[in-house]
Amino acid sequence: MASIFKTTEISNPEFESNNLRFITVKTKNLNGRGDICVFVPPFKNLENLPIVTLLHGVYGSAWIWAHKAGVHFTALKLMEAGVIKPMVIAMPSDGLWGDGSAYLPHNQANYEAWIVDDIIAAITENIPCTSEASPLFISGLSMGGFGALRLGAKYSKKYQGISAHSSITNTNQMHLFVEEDEANYKQENRDNEDVFQTILTNQNHLPPIRFDCGKEDLLIEYNRDLHQKLISENIPHNYQEFEGAHEWSYWQEHVKKSLLFFSNLT
Repeated sequence: MASIFKTTEISNPEFESNNLRFITVKTKNLNGRGDICVFVPPFKNLENLPIVTLLHGVYGSAWIWAHKAGVHFTALKLMEAGVIKPMVIAMPSDGLWGDGSAYLPHNQANYEAWIVDDIIAAITENIPCTSEASPLFISGLSMGGFGALRLGAKYSKKYQGISAHSSITNTNQMHLFVEEDEANYKQENRDNEDVFQTILTNQNHLPPIRFDCGKEDLLIEYNRDLHQKLISENIPHNYQEFEGAHEWSYWQEHVKKSLLFFSNLT
């Protein structure tokens, strides 16, 4: 089958390390190139593996989940212990607009379609143990938590599970992290700026949802508010709070919950 991308570059296995692969594709959604860091389990005879899209927060890029949280080491250790099933973890850049794109369409680029369309196509085209039959899951931290909750709900017929950590819940919180004007994130349909409204709109066909936040996190009250709103609308979900702040030590530890959650859904 022909590629949907004009150009694709993929890392040479001879120089790869720690089961990480790197893919760069040119896509009209970004008006240029986008990067994906991919963890591929080093086991034989794998096919149709689940694909977990793991979104980063502000300031970061495709490398950050691996090289600030070691998620590939965590995943492999859990797989080798039989705690979770093998899965491919796709860690894309957000499109590298400003301090963070919020995974929304704006400023002549479609950062939303980059995630929900291009990432899956790039993985299934280039990672042999995946296919169009692979179950899809989405997770992320902070701005990536916003992306995971919103995109997972909006494209609920595509994703089979959603998990998020320390999430922004509305674009009106982006100012806490970015120097760009929040007006850049405004959407024609204002519901797309808010996690709760997106979930509410799609409440009749949602996949399983979980999210968590540290008790010392600056976003804790927003996460508690989202939890209470979901309860008020009788929308099934799992919400947890743990000790910790908006920091990598928290995400390094609690990403395990996302991986286990997804594994249990396959």
